[in-house]
Amino acid sequence: MTTQHPPANIPDRLFDDPEAEARWRARFHAPRVSVPDWSLDAPDRNIYVSNASGVWEVYSWDRATGEHRQVTDRPNGTLHATTAPDGSAIWWFNDTDGDEFGTWMRQPFDGGPAEPALPDVHAGYPAGLEIGHRVIASGVSTDDGSELFATRDGQTTRFYSSEQDAGIAALSRDETLLAISHAEHGDSRHPAVRVLDTTGFDAVADKWDGEGKGLTPLEFSPVAGDQRLLVLHERRGREELLIWDVAADTERELDLGLPGEVAATWYPKADALLVVHFHEARSSLHRYDLTTGELSAVDTPPGRIGGAGVRPDGTIEYSWSSAAEPAVIRARATDGSDTVLLTPPGDPAPGSAPVTDAFVEGAGGRIHALVARPLNAPDGPLPTVFTLHGGPHAADEDRFSAYRAVWLDAGFAVVEVNYRGSTGYGSAWRDAIEGRPGLTELEDVAAVYDWAVSSGLSDPARMVVSGASWGGYLTLLAVGTQPDRWAAGVASVPVADYVAAYEDEMEQLRQFDRALFGGSPEDVPAVYQECSPLTYVDAVKAPLLVLAGDNDPRCPIRQIENYLERLAKRDLPYEFYRYDAGHGSLVIAETIKQTAAEVHFAMKAVGLA
Repeated sequence: MTTQHPPANIPDRLFDDPEAEARWRARFHAPRVSVPDWSLDAPDRNIYVSNASGVWEVYSWDRATGEHRQVTDRPNGTLHATTAPDGSAIWWFNDTDGDEFGTWMRQPFDGGPAEPALPDVHAGYPAGLEIGHRVIASGVSTDDGSELFATRDGQTTRFYSSEQDAGIAALSRDETLLAISHAEHGDSRHPAVRVLDTTGFDAVADKWDGEGKGLTPLEFSPVAGDQRLLVLHERRGREELLIWDVAADTERELDLGLPGEVAATWYPKADALLVVHFHEARSSLHRYDLTTGELSAVDTPPGRIGGAGVRPDGTIEYSWSSAAEPAVIRARATDGSDTVLLTPPGDPAPGSAPVTDAFVEGAGGRIHALVARPLNAPDGPLPTVFTLHGGPHAADEDRFSAYRAVWLDAGFAVVEVNYRGSTGYGSAWRDAIEGRPGLTELEDVAAVYDWAVSSGLSDPARMVVSGASWGGYLTLLAVGTQPDRWAAGVASVPVADYVAAYEDEMEQLRQFDRALFGGSPEDVPAVYQECSPLTYVDAVKAPLLVLAGDNDPRCPIRQIENYLERLAKRDLPYEFYRYDAGHGSLVIAETIKQTAAEVHFAMKAVGLA
């Protein structure tokens, strides 16, 4: 019989001060929008996602008429959508209660009922979609592996299947070539590229840089007849750009002379690239002229670029925010003028405190962390929360976060560690966790922890560790392997029992884990045991709050229940919050409820409530 675990305490209010209470909730409720995505041959027809209804849903925007319309309306929200190239329809992904397993739906841009877009393609986890005028390519992943389909003239054909991870990446402008990403070499973390012709889907060209070096196809040139493919490579130990002319079978590596890593998109005439540059938790925009080789900066303040594209007239549309200032969607015209493009209805989010940089020497090299102190914080060591990012291949950035802000409002200093495994610091830093995931990252967390205490920032008796997804995994591993460091742990949608997680998770993640751990649990059982939080549950001393989604395909519920069953046998305070969604929630009210539970739990543990 399943144990009835102590439920999480969800307070009616976090703060006695009415202004503070209103402020933190307003940040979550404030309407937000993504950078618009427009139809290839009908640029007035746009879509974006927004939380304006209280749930993240898809919206259309007809620039010719100025009309905005909510397209989707589902209990657990909708995040993935695109448009037909002629602007006639909007495609959105229809899963079940956030489980990420489903099919694509097609709905007229001007309104009307939605219908299955690809009725001959079975349900699964999405593995890429490219919509052309004549050719539609879609990818599906299931427990059996990956399948890629093409639809032409109403007929659908499966042209590729593999037990390994694969996905649709890019369709050429004339729809004669299709680029796919695959891991036939057995390492989904470092993919290869294949280009096929769309007549018989025979391979035209293959490219793989060898073990430990991934190639990521981004997009073909937007000019018909131009068969150049923009690709990310890591031949020099970090993600950089190359242009592969598939027809000529030639390459042009672009050495931009920028530190950190880059991504890019084409300008409409394919004579330049809009480069997004990532370096030490901040991003910036640049224009790279492919004729002259000149790199010129697009003037944006320090912070994070959350998305960017170039309109047919050369206008750059982008999202920008910083830790102190909420996100805004802006448009920079070719004459240099910069204006706000979209202002969602309602009041903007209240601002928050800025972040500063800390660089700490660790066992694997210099660790970069972001540090935020509450505004008007008293002198002396502060209660501190380490919020550990997910991924693991992601990074904390100087961006606006309502979640970070509420911890600051509660009186905590906030430390975000870009531990080994994080992106933006080179391939070696990202891949340093191979063979020993979790424990490697926590060595870096411990080094930053020691710095935070020795610098006078943090009170060692009031330290909290928190995270979601991979950050939740690290949280559970931290309270078990570093039990004397933490006063409380808050783990949302974590990996808790790695062997059971491997058994139940989506196949794409099994392949990721095999590449990360060096094999399956049957192949390397000692590694999975050493790196699983369940191994250390009897060593946990800190009060623990665990949150989990019933329909989560990434960190499934059974393995979390296994951990809690073991935890329940201990004389240790803990709470459990279970909700009806997947790997997180797109419903703002649910996000607020979970955040209140998390922060209140930590405040009690360190004497702030």
